[in-house]
Parts: sequence; C-alpha cells; structure tokens
Amino acid sequence: MCNLVTLNSTVDEVASYFKSRRPQATNASPGDVYPGGQGFVVRQDGGERVLQAMTWGFPVRLKHMKPTSKPKPVNNARDDKLMSFWRPWFTSPAHRCLIPFTSFAEAEGEKGKMTRTWISVTDQPLAAWAGLWRPTDEWGDCYTGVMVDATEELFHIHDRMPVILHPEDHDAWLYAPAEEAMALVAKYPADRLAVERTEVPWFSRKAPPADAPSLL
Repeated sequence: MCNLVTLNSTVDEVASYFKSRRPQATNASPGDVYPGGQGFVVRQDGGERVLQAMTWGFPVRLKHMKPTSKPKPVNNARDDKLMSFWRPWFTSPAHRCLIPFTSFAEAEGEKGKMTRTWISVTDQPLAAWAGLWRPTDEWGDCYTGVMVDATEELFHIHDRMPVILHPEDHDAWLYAPAEEAMALVAKYPADRLAVERTEVPWFSRKAPPADAPSLL
C-alpha cells in the first residue's frame, strides 16, 4: 500500500506540466500528503483538464463501526477489484484522475523501527499516479490511487506499488473506455525507479489507525 506521497513542484508548475486549469481557492499546498489529507489531482471536466485539491481516501465505514463513528479513508484501490468494488468509478472516464507526485514512501525495516524509503521516477521528475475520484457527503471530493503488484526488484520493500503512468498515456487514462484504461494498469519498469533509504522513522507523524482500510 502507499500511505505517503510528496509533491515538490509548485501549483503553477503542476498546472502547466499537465496542461490543466488552475484550481479554485484552496488551503492545500504541495508537500507531503497522508491518507485523509489534502492533495492535488488532475481530472477532466467538459473536455479540459482541471487541477483540483481533494481529500486523499474514499470514506468507508467498517461493519464493526458505530453509525456515529467517523469514516476511514481508503486511499489505495487494488487493481484486481477495479471491475468489482471500484467499478462505478473506474468504468466512468469522468471519475478517473491523475495524481501528480514527485516520490512515494514505503515503510522498511523491523517492526517498531521502520524508516521511510522514498521511491521516485528517474525519467519523470513530476509523475502521475493513476487514480479515481468521486464527490462525497463526508469530505467533499475525494480520490484514491490504483495499486498493482510490485516489480520483482522492489518486492522486498513492499509487495504493491502505485500504477505510474507514462506521459503519453495520460489522456487515455482520463478519457478512454475501461478496456483501454485497464491495459494501462501495469508495473512501472524498475530500472526507471530510484530508491532512497532514510533514517527518518516511519511513525514520525501520527500513523493511520491500525484498522484503517487503506487498500480495497
């Protein structure tokens, strides 16, 4: 799963790179994004691209939760459930989006001593993660990122990885029928990914609750 991404470009740079209209006024800013936080996505609106701030994670209430409990953010979408749980949004091009990012982090090391390992795309300093979005009553517009099995070279870090799109596939993800979009759900070549291990504790920020359904 992916529970931390960062975006080091300015809003203007992101809008320019993805040829998208600037967002409405928002308190969101580039930088680290955690589940339940505010991040940026690029979606289509009437045939043009729009850069918009949204909450990372679809709100879901688990069966054991009380009706009054706050929902949990489901921030990752399994590729093998795109035609089941995620079907309403995946099959609708209008509900697919691009998630701009500079790098994403995974927890690595012994339990209780895990540190952050950052993974970036060497041939895309500003990359796009394939995502889905929808409006919600709880948190307004929200998004989630599609995950696929990790490449063999990264499997020791985590068994899943984000679906990183090639620039020439951005339009297909935003506009194409589901069958064509599904063909883009693939592993990104490991030789184009850079791994940076750090000594920063994974839990240096309050971690998501243990029962949070971060991936469905």
